[in-house]
Amino acid sequence: MGLLFLGTPLSWDEAKHYADHVRTHGITQFLHIWDCLKDRCGDELLWGDEIEYMVVQFDDQEKNAKLSLRQTEILAKLQAIVSDIATDASKADSVPTFHPEYGRYMLESTPGAPYTGCLRDLLSVESNMRYRRHLARKYLKENEIPFTLTSYPRLGVPGVFTEPYFDPKNAVSSHSLFVPEEITNPHARFPTLTANIRRRRSSKVAINLPLFIDEHTPRPFVDPTIPWQRSIYSEDAEAKNGAALIDHIYMDAMAFGMGCSCLQITFQSCNIAEARRLYDALVPVAPLMLALTAASPLWRGYIADVDCRWDVVAGSVDDRTDEERGLKPLKHDRFRIPKSRYGSVSLYISESWLNRPEYNDIDAPHDEAIFQRLKKHGIDNLLARHIAHLFIRDPLVVFSETIVQDDTTSNDHFENIQSTNWQTIRFKPPPVNTSIGWRVEFRSMEVQMTDFENAAFAIFVVLLSRAILSHNLNLYIPISKVDENMARAQKRDAVGSQKFYFRKSMILPGDVSPSSSVCSSGATTPVDPHRTNGIPKKDRILRNCFPLVPKPEDGVLDGSIEDEYTEMTIQEIMNGKTDTFPGLIPLVYAYLETLDVSEEERHQFDQYLDLIRRRSDGSLKTGASWVRDFVRSHPAYKLDSVVNQEINYDLMVAADEIERGVRKAPGFLPTQD
Repeated sequence: MGLLFLGTPLSWDEAKHYADHVRTHGITQFLHIWDCLKDRCGDELLWGDEIEYMVVQFDDQEKNAKLSLRQTEILAKLQAIVSDIATDASKADSVPTFHPEYGRYMLESTPGAPYTGCLRDLLSVESNMRYRRHLARKYLKENEIPFTLTSYPRLGVPGVFTEPYFDPKNAVSSHSLFVPEEITNPHARFPTLTANIRRRRSSKVAINLPLFIDEHTPRPFVDPTIPWQRSIYSEDAEAKNGAALIDHIYMDAMAFGMGCSCLQITFQSCNIAEARRLYDALVPVAPLMLALTAASPLWRGYIADVDCRWDVVAGSVDDRTDEERGLKPLKHDRFRIPKSRYGSVSLYISESWLNRPEYNDIDAPHDEAIFQRLKKHGIDNLLARHIAHLFIRDPLVVFSETIVQDDTTSNDHFENIQSTNWQTIRFKPPPVNTSIGWRVEFRSMEVQMTDFENAAFAIFVVLLSRAILSHNLNLYIPISKVDENMARAQKRDAVGSQKFYFRKSMILPGDVSPSSSVCSSGATTPVDPHRTNGIPKKDRILRNCFPLVPKPEDGVLDGSIEDEYTEMTIQEIMNGKTDTFPGLIPLVYAYLETLDVSEEERHQFDQYLDLIRRRSDGSLKTGASWVRDFVRSHPAYKLDSVVNQEINYDLMVAADEIERGVRKAPGFLPTQD
């Protein structure tokens, strides 16, 4: 999560004086990277996943499952073990890495080395994820378990929800009514980030999720667990005076959002143009994958009427002032900013002819001086506006030791702004002085309970990225419709109850649908090394360079953009509905036909894609639906929207048993032979 530097962080009152300095030098650093690497080309597909775990400690006597706040101790032990394993040269590339995260109960894991495009690597993802969980579990206490849960159901409830217990009244960084200071990673970056968000906006963050109203839920619901009288902080009058909404679950700290877990995928592209093209293509996909991976219906001991984390995290880091949020006229601030810095993408950035100006149809303010500086340096309008849009934000954490940097050898000032714009998709320039290329990070998915699910979604996104590029698919819809899809994706049972805006046809004019004939892996020239006598060769590797077809001379894409998209169900988008709209999963299968896949490998891919297909058509529940049904069918549930300690304990036991394969979960996971 961002830059972890050992140094002296500045308070907001100190840091704000360096905001222009960080922005100016951040742009200088970006321009240095641009000058050195804008023409870099030929990078192979390298990719990786990030998974975040929550460590839970079980008290079987009290029937209580509590968050274990031993992150520092656990990471030290894991890193020592990983270092020992890595001394064996034959295992060095397979040794995973573990990293700290915002919550002191959290661990982040990544593969020890990036995956390549080899089929072998693609089909090793699940075993790699299992190995990481095995290592984490092996070196925990006997009564501790690493879970892949998006949100912890009883984070912030009155009573004991952490081990050890700490009183929330000492929450000096967040001033929270519900979570203690000790819930946060002790590294100076994290409490400073928490405090500076609160200080910058001049109030605590205010997150309100609609409560799921059950048969015996009091109406109107006024949360009886909010400790109105106990806080020592003046801001807590806000909760009583309207920040805590009726019939909602109120949360007031960064920990509720940044204490969530997710599944992220990062791709290295062949060059900057392909990275920008892939970035744009994945923007409309992000809400769909959020809906399909929905896994977080429980918050602060209650059942919510939403299924996803996204708006919670967005609210938890919303540092905008009243003026920037449009609550007051602009007087002291520079911009009215429509979104939190954790939000959906606001601009497409590819120079492809498919990217029509009309698609960027929402208010995305940008710093005009930075925009002009980038333009003067030779950067095109689209990328210049993207960077200038990111740089309307202030740096939230500034370390005194890193204020002065060598802009030719460091990109820390650039990353200070870049890494605190947490969007559904992130365009990532290469770090200086490394072999890493231009990258794209896919960030919308919720983490799943089992390694099988996480591997399935990771593999699907990788294959879909190749299918999009190789088939020259056009997925553009207006950004305003993507934003609407993000809102719909979070609704309860969005897969079954919502429709989403999507293109009526993804196939370019004149192209044959790749789902109805074996395509050429993106080959468009008469002489193609990947063809033999006109017949496409089969690859054993996912390629990373796909030429784009030229713009048609007749300008067939110059009509109204409103005619290009319609509303469809997830089932229709993913599985297809007509000959002209084959669906994303059939297109992935068409791409697989271009690969030299053995029968055994095909069977493995079928298992993963079958999970995606059945989640899409509703024959398998999302994690959110399964969790909600578990709670509502529990003997201790009183139909009052409350997730008590006993229910939570049994839910954690069930989740662990399902992940280990000890408990069957019909209707949630495919039946395994």
